[in-house]
Amino acid sequence: MPKLWNETIDAHRAAVREAILDTTAKLVAQGGLRSVTMSQIAEQTGIGRATLYKYFSDVEAVLLAWHERQVTAHLQQLAGIGDQSGTAVERLQAVLEAYAGIARQPHGGELAALLHQGEHVSHAERHLHGMLQHLLAQAAEAGDLRSDVPPAELAQYCLHALTAAAALTSQTAVTRLVTVTLDGLRPVP
Repeated sequence: MPKLWNETIDAHRAAVREAILDTTAKLVAQGGLRSVTMSQIAEQTGIGRATLYKYFSDVEAVLLAWHERQVTAHLQQLAGIGDQSGTAVERLQAVLEAYAGIARQPHGGELAALLHQGEHVSHAERHLHGMLQHLLAQAAEAGDLRSDVPPAELAQYCLHALTAAAALTSQTAVTRLVTVTLDGLRPVP
């Protein structure tokens, strides 16, 4: 087959897959994770169920692919924030605020817990931990944050502290949580 034909088929397949995941995102937003069915996905994507089954074996596979895409987007968002200009502490604060905002989003119970057990989540957590560790090391070198605790441990502290954002009911409370977390990182007098 000519290369152009392969690229066209690959582009078509990628576009159909993205359309399926976009539809899944809309359905999850409308009714939650448990409400999504293969029939709904196929109908609202504008494809037949047989076509949908060529891409995904069942609704759990679709939800897992959608979740992987979500996690990747969150990680890219956090990396972009961490790469912006400013001091290491300013960038760290911005990343922590964004992470707390992500943690605060509703995740949908038992099915969400199952989706969060995937390797894609472990990979993202390791990447985020490394990103925070790097920012913490830079801020410690500048004398803006404590240097008596290894940056790897401080990154763990930040991640665990900010999981509390999931239970918070306002952005003001999230901001306070980030402030308290950052206060724990300040140099010891």
